[in-house]
Parts: sequence; structure tokens; C-alpha cells
Amino acid sequence: MSNKVSTSKKRDAFNSKTGFILACIGSAVGMGNLWMFPYRVGQFGGAAFLIPYLIFVIVIGFTGVIGEMSFGRAMKTGPLGAFKKAVARRGKKNGDLIGLIPVIGSLGIAIGYAVVVGWILRFTVGSITGSLTNAENSGAYFGKIAGTLGSTGWHLAGLLITFVIMFFGVSKGIEKVNKFMMPAFFGLFIILAVKVMTLDGATEGYKYLLLPKWEFLKDPKTWVYALGQAFFSLSLAGSGTLVYGSYLRKDEDVVNSAKYVAIFDTIAAMLAALVIIPSVFAFNLDPASGPPLMFITMPSVFKLMPAGRIFAIIFFVAVLFAGISSLMNLLETPIETLQNRFKLSRGLSILIIALISGGVGLIVENGNNLSTWMDVVSIYIIPLGALLAGIMFFWVCGTKFAREQAQLGRNKKIGPWFEPMAKYIFCGLTIIVYILGIFYGGIG
Repeated sequence: MSNKVSTSKKRDAFNSKTGFILACIGSAVGMGNLWMFPYRVGQFGGAAFLIPYLIFVIVIGFTGVIGEMSFGRAMKTGPLGAFKKAVARRGKKNGDLIGLIPVIGSLGIAIGYAVVVGWILRFTVGSITGSLTNAENSGAYFGKIAGTLGSTGWHLAGLLITFVIMFFGVSKGIEKVNKFMMPAFFGLFIILAVKVMTLDGATEGYKYLLLPKWEFLKDPKTWVYALGQAFFSLSLAGSGTLVYGSYLRKDEDVVNSAKYVAIFDTIAAMLAALVIIPSVFAFNLDPASGPPLMFITMPSVFKLMPAGRIFAIIFFVAVLFAGISSLMNLLETPIETLQNRFKLSRGLSILIIALISGGVGLIVENGNNLSTWMDVVSIYIIPLGALLAGIMFFWVCGTKFAREQAQLGRNKKIGPWFEPMAKYIFCGLTIIVYILGIFYGGIG
């Protein structure tokens, strides 16, 4: 056995293509699908919004996911090491300093996301015990935990659950748990969607959501927010998808995997919309976006719904699965960075990131601080990380190298669309996402 082979075996890897795809779907399916997509669809023309959204999923999402998966697999490391190796191909140094940007972005979002996962955990337990549906005022119920240090125990418990799973590694932890959580997420939301169809008044919600208002396609904002939704929904950040790609075997078809991630992420968003919007309309409530939709409006819906406690449990358990799967992906990037850069054990790397994410998380735990924190990271760092990853792979490494890496494990030859889509359209639109995000104060 060659030394090269034995060295590669030291790195953990996904055991199956299905496990890898489900983990990537888990990273993509998150709060953007659940509390933003349904609102955006209704806000910008119902089914008409789906046209620019699907165009951008295909144009930038599909290409970007292929790029990040292939880049990670080619370099067999996360963004820090991948950027360093890419720059070294041109005889240059310090690529790892540039690679810090997506690592910081991933950790920054994870710190804020962990607070939200704590909220979800609290609401999951509250739905099981009945305190959620028995609360007189859903706004006050949420307000108690959204204040300063209002959910510290739940926040830290959510992190603990996530880190325990991650301690078992990629194949025995992340892959195994996602193989259960992602099918369960889709199954539970299908149950909810069927239930919502039986509610009186749900028809108005379906109309709001699905009837196309074609005039909105003339509004530039429709295209701007569809672009942002597609971009952020697929977790393009030069971090999580890249690091998952680094655990992927050479004989797996990256293009096919990216296709499934894009498809199932879109299905998840549509399922969430078909559950949330019609149920909100059925009880004449406000289809707001963001935390109020998840933590105030939906609990109010379950209070009014027959057997509401049961459906509250189903809903928040499914949302918890989506939250934990996304949080694992976000935290894997800084954990892998410590393992790879400083040769630390996985356990010690997890402990360091746990202390950082938990400590900083306590500072931003207040709802207002959290909103500011997440805005800064998502507007200024996340799209920049995605742009830098695209530039590193498609420009610095070059499209010849990119094509070779994306082609590995694929029998059918990638078409001539790949180079212009990757080098110009994806990278160009990512620059536009960055500029528009700053201009509009966030578009995803």
C-alpha cells in the first residue's frame, strides 16, 4: 500500500453518497427556508416569485455548490488549507490568511444560529409539556427567552447536543444523524402539510402563495430578493459545503450530488411555505417573516388548531432537526480548521470552538444584539467568503483544474456551459449579491 493511500485514510470521510447528500441538504435546509422563503413568495408575487428564484438556483446555486464541493474534495481540507493550496499553485504564499474569512464567517453565523437553536429546543420541550400551547400570550412567551440571558440554559443545551453528535466524527456522527434527521424532517412536514389542507380558510393562504401576480416580475426588488434567497438558501459561503466536500470520495459524482441538494432544498422551502402560509391565513394572523413567524405566529396557530399540541410537537421537532443539521455544518468549518492547521485532536478542537461559540453567544443572546450580529456576518462576511472561494477555484486554480475535479467520479462529460457559468456568471452574480446586500441591508 502506498504512503499516499495510508495518509488519506487518516482523514474521516462520508461512508456513502446518500449520507453526503443528506448532510449537505441538512446544511442548506435552515431558517432561511422556514421563516423567510414563505414570506418572500407571498411578498413578491406568489408563484411569479418562483420564476426568478428557480432561475437563480440553477444559475448560481447549482454551479456554486458544484464548485465548493469540488474545491474541498480536490484539496482534501477546509477553506484555510484549500485557499493556501490554491494560491501555492501559482507560486504564491499566505492563501490561508484569505481562507480565514470564510472560517470566521462560518463561526460567526454559528454563534448566532446556536442561540436560535436554543429557542427552538425550548419551544420543542414547551410543545411536549403543553406550556407552549397553554400560554395565554405567545408574544410574551417568546419575549421571556429572547431577552438578555433569557435562554442561556437552552442555548447551551442546544450547543451540547450538537457538539456531542460532532464528537463522533463525520461518518459516525454527522452522516449517521443526518440520515435520520433529514428524512424525518421531510416526513413530518408532509404530515403538517396534509393537516393544513383540512383547515377552513386555508384556501386564501394557498391563493396568496401560489397565484402568480405577474406584475411583480417588473419590479427589480423581486429579482434582487429572489437572487438573495437562492444564494443564501443553498449555504454558499466558501465554508460548510467546501469542508463537507473535503470528506467526499473521489469516485462520487459531485454534479449529481449538487443537483439533489438544490432540488431538495427547494422542496423543503416549498413544503415550509405550504405549511406555514395557509395555516396563518386560516386563523387570520399576520404572515410576517423572521423570528416572529416561527416563535409567535405559529404557536398562536397551534393554539387555535384542533389537536394543536400534537402538531406543535411535530412542527418544532422537525424545525429542531433542520436547526441542528445546519448548526453542525457551520461549526464543522472552524473545527476542521483547528484539526488541520494545528494538528489538534477532534475532541480538543470541539472543546475550543465550544468555549468560543458559547462564550460569545452569551453576549449576543439578547434578541436585538443577535439581529445586529447576524446582519453584520451575513451581509459583509458570508457572501465575501463565497466569492473568494469561487475566485480561488475557478480563477486561481483555473477552469481546466476545476473541470477536472468536478468531472471526477462522473461518467457523463460536463457540458460546455461549465466554464462560462462558473467563471463569469457565478462569480459575477456573487459580487452583485455582496453589493446589493450592503445596499439593501440584507437580501437573504
